[in-house]
Amino acid sequence: MATATAGSSSPHTGDSPEPSFSGEKVYVAVGAQSRATLLWALHKFPQGTAFVLLHVYSPPKFLHILGAKIPAGQLREQELIAHKKMDLQRISDNLDQYQLICAQQKVQTEKLVVESDDVAQGLVDLISEHNVSMLVMGAADDKHCAKKMKVLKSKKARVVEQHADPFCKIWFICKGTLVYCRKAAPVSHDMIRDCRQSGTSAQSSVERSSSLSEIWCASNTWMHKLILEPHIETTSSYRYSDKVKEDTKERDKSDNELQHILMELERVRQEAYEEKCRREKAEQELFEALQKAQASENLYFGELKQRNEIEVKLATTIEEVERLARTADELAAKLQKEYEKILVLEKRSAHSDRIIKDLMLQRDKAVREAEAVCVKNGESTAIADRTMHITELSISEIKEATCNFDHSLKVGESVYGSVYKGFLRHTNVAVKKLNPESTQSLSQFNQEVEILSRVRHPNLVTLIGACKDARALVYEYMPNGSLDDRLACKDNSKPLSWQLRTRIASNICSALIFLHSNKPHSIVHSDLKASNILLDGNNVAKLSGFGVCRMLTDEFKATTTLYRHTHPKGSFVYIDPEYAISGDLTPLSDVYSFGIILLRLLTGRSGFGLLKDVQRAVEKGCLQAILDSSAGDWPLMHAEQLARVGLRCCEIRRKNRPDLQTEVWTVLEPMLRSASSMLCSLSFKSVSEDFGNVPSYFICPIQQDVMRDPLIAADGFTYEAEAIIEWFDIGHYTSLMTYLDLPHRDLLPNHALRSAIQEWLQTNAD
Repeated sequence: MATATAGSSSPHTGDSPEPSFSGEKVYVAVGAQSRATLLWALHKFPQGTAFVLLHVYSPPKFLHILGAKIPAGQLREQELIAHKKMDLQRISDNLDQYQLICAQQKVQTEKLVVESDDVAQGLVDLISEHNVSMLVMGAADDKHCAKKMKVLKSKKARVVEQHADPFCKIWFICKGTLVYCRKAAPVSHDMIRDCRQSGTSAQSSVERSSSLSEIWCASNTWMHKLILEPHIETTSSYRYSDKVKEDTKERDKSDNELQHILMELERVRQEAYEEKCRREKAEQELFEALQKAQASENLYFGELKQRNEIEVKLATTIEEVERLARTADELAAKLQKEYEKILVLEKRSAHSDRIIKDLMLQRDKAVREAEAVCVKNGESTAIADRTMHITELSISEIKEATCNFDHSLKVGESVYGSVYKGFLRHTNVAVKKLNPESTQSLSQFNQEVEILSRVRHPNLVTLIGACKDARALVYEYMPNGSLDDRLACKDNSKPLSWQLRTRIASNICSALIFLHSNKPHSIVHSDLKASNILLDGNNVAKLSGFGVCRMLTDEFKATTTLYRHTHPKGSFVYIDPEYAISGDLTPLSDVYSFGIILLRLLTGRSGFGLLKDVQRAVEKGCLQAILDSSAGDWPLMHAEQLARVGLRCCEIRRKNRPDLQTEVWTVLEPMLRSASSMLCSLSFKSVSEDFGNVPSYFICPIQQDVMRDPLIAADGFTYEAEAIIEWFDIGHYTSLMTYLDLPHRDLLPNHALRSAIQEWLQTNAD
């Protein structure tokens, strides 16, 4: 075993370039962190020196998989091969980076990767097999490196230094600094003679054998003899020194022959190595070609299988599509038949509705004429004949419309009875069935029939018909329910905006003025509350609940007490305090209830304790703190005006309460105009969205719905016939759009617009 003394030298620290012999290559052992070692070699050897980048790959005994160390012996062969390929690829990438560094220095390099279970032994074997004469490698691991290190601390470095071929010169580097240099062993005359003899026998072996393997064995015989018996060199040098001097000529001749033999062996060895490389390359290419062929075959079979599956699915899909197409054709045919039936029914319904409207208009006209005659004669039609001027319905019709008063159709309930949603004569209606057990149900039935059959106003609920046997009253259906429910946002309904609340207050005020100024008898509602104020589809308020209302005769108009009732009726929160104490009922009793409703519209709160809270907020100037924020940003001036009007209406003494027509309406009318201008744009936008971007000129400004029978008024605007006629009937002579007085109340049919609306409706229905 060679030791450091066999070819030792002191650590070399000089910076001069190392000599290079022609044809010799410098092997540099590199790893993942060997950049400094390579740069040192490039600096130390002269330009033009050929370098071989050497790496010994040692398969790991443990593999890191999912954070755990698994012995390599426990893995399958395919997994080991895959890990090995990844490691070799990583090594190749590192060598490519080192080659790039060498290329930048214009240095010719080669890559050499060998596999060995032990890195140090692999380096020793490679030096012997490749006759490496110059090797540069690391002196220690990175964690043991130190600039002032003088001895080899790496076990691999020590093994290579002791067991490597003595004719190989080795430089041990640490962090770009030479730590130790092992020189090559000198060659003596005895060793040359032995080498010549070994060479002669090797040459005869070459002549006797034409096999490359035998040539390789012959050359290695001489090389191993030099490695295994280095000590003979020194001994023979001193023993035969005199004889060498005498036989110089013979020795020179033998040296020439030996040199020739060595050159021939080197050539043969090189050819064998090249042949081996070619065979390995051919085997690798064949292996890769077989792998590609296998992969192509697997891909072909996979695609063939996938194609077959797709064809099966496609056939199934085609069958399903054909079946669905047949089903769709059948449904389309059925739908067409049903659609034709619906068109026929709609035509009949429209015709029936028109007839009903015409009859109702004729009836109302006749009633007004009869009332005018009665007034002229000083008599009341109600007192004269007690005739019921509404449609009389049978009990069977009522039961059919409500599915025999099905509980699921009940939309309201009170002590006086229950309200059901029904469908009567192609129209949605509300059926109020009075409690038959109540002794006053019959009087309430007659009272509502008597009042609602004689008065008409846009803000009074319309009584369609009645059934005396069932004690049922049929009203127009109000889809948005009561004001009480909307203030409480029942069923998660959208909160009412302050504009809508202003309009609702104006609607109620208008209805009360109409009732109180009714001729020949004033009407006091006497049960005005939020639950008796209903909202239609456009949130227009209409009064209901006339079961306890009272008609006041003209002979008591000048007196304070217009009607005496010993038992006041109504909700406690809304009831007039003087009426509750004395039982004296006057129109000012409705004014008190209206004041409570105004305060509820402002605050959104219930009536209990509301009056005192609003009074305190107004006095302290903090009204905004108790306003209902869900209504939006109230204009503070409007809110204060409404609050003060509401407080005046709720004065304890009647004589201090304002008159609705001369005082309250003058405050509400400007607010209504301001709110209506905002609601108009919002309503048109809402209707346009609901009807699929319907043109704005198809919408009635009053009903906010698509017109069916458009009429042109004197202001140049078009309205729905029923709406504009009702507007004129209640005594209005101003335009709804310009708020200016109309020169006349003549109406002209708008045939062109009516045709356009019908065409649009038919197109959208298709």
